[in-house]
Amino acid sequence: MGAAASRGGEPAERAAGDGSSGAEWLSRYTDSLMGVFGTPQRVLVRGDGCYVWDADGNRYLDLLGGIAVNALGHAHPALTSAVSAQSATLGHVSNFFTSPPQIALAEKLLALAEAPAGSKVFFTNSGTEALEAAFKLARRNSSPTRRRILALDGAFHGRTMGALALTSKQAYREPFEPLPGGVEHLPFGDVDALIAAVDDTVAAVVLEPVQGEAGVRPLPAGYLRTAREVTSRHGALLILDEVQSGMGRTGKWFAHQSDGEADAVLPDAMTLAKGLGGGFPIGALVTFGATVSSLITAGQHGTTFGGNPVATAAGLATIDALETDGLLQHAAAIGDYLRNGLTQVPGVREIRGSGLLLGFDVDGGYAPAAVSAALAAGFIVNSTGPHTIRLAPPLILTEDQAESFLAALPTVLDTARTVSSAAFAKGASS
Repeated sequence: MGAAASRGGEPAERAAGDGSSGAEWLSRYTDSLMGVFGTPQRVLVRGDGCYVWDADGNRYLDLLGGIAVNALGHAHPALTSAVSAQSATLGHVSNFFTSPPQIALAEKLLALAEAPAGSKVFFTNSGTEALEAAFKLARRNSSPTRRRILALDGAFHGRTMGALALTSKQAYREPFEPLPGGVEHLPFGDVDALIAAVDDTVAAVVLEPVQGEAGVRPLPAGYLRTAREVTSRHGALLILDEVQSGMGRTGKWFAHQSDGEADAVLPDAMTLAKGLGGGFPIGALVTFGATVSSLITAGQHGTTFGGNPVATAAGLATIDALETDGLLQHAAAIGDYLRNGLTQVPGVREIRGSGLLLGFDVDGGYAPAAVSAALAAGFIVNSTGPHTIRLAPPLILTEDQAESFLAALPTVLDTARTVSSAAFAKGASS
């Protein structure tokens, strides 16, 4: 084990209950849970800040943050306090009723999004549910002559049927076809293809400002501006999927918000989740302006748990901590520190993204092996393809913690190259 994956000696760092080892828990996992995720890498039992511990007492620096979810890290006192207090007061009421946290969070999101009068929020439990609501919004902007919905190659919008129709990866789509129709995928970042495709037959264009699952690929400069112009010209909705890139992840509240007024783009709708609840399940569809907000009317959509008091209290606590602790500015600064450090690591090629949503390519197809090597060294990262490693740590990551990863990375990559070369040689000889 590496230094960051040191053994912990305290009982709290082992699994609660019968004290089973990680191997014993994984055996029970295989016997009881559906195998859609494969075998988990570890059994995690505790977290504190940017660190987590597994059932065998090993500590890891979490540089994935639950895939861009744990904006405040693990067991943040403001978040745990808000969830505990709200649970002790009012947990679930159904959407025959509302609650102060639900209303307050909707108001806060509209303010952060700089949404005009008449804008609204619909709360869900997850990002894919937010995309399902957005898909229905696009359908409500349809007519007999306006039925096309456009998305991009490389897009990932979720696993439920409408969100899956927007997702481009064939391996995800094919087992469940036929999917809802009318969706077309355009070449990523090709402005000319976008202009040629959008006409009066298009109901909506759905875009991720940063494609996280495709390797942290930001849209090229000017692409969103063009998308806004052509959709407005032809009466199509511009829907932005900020599930992964939103809530301060890129150093701005939302990735589509620019630093300059001249480049500002206001969408017709935006989806949120992941970092919105700091680890508590919650998502949202934000609609901009009275016209778009009136497309879905009473009885046309719903949810049992969406917007419940506990989830919305978690959202409010997360936003308050992000603001109070200056974590957007901090994410931008630490992101710059990581980017600069990565440029000095042998084997690291292109670096993409901003804030604490970063992807970098390595000089061979050994990124999955690098994930395993990093885990053995005490760091949790993710590969989005054979050449790409993704970082999406808590926004509270410190410079010292970032430096510990940068210092370990050369050895991690060397180990991964060796393992991959050995595996290739063994496969070639068998």
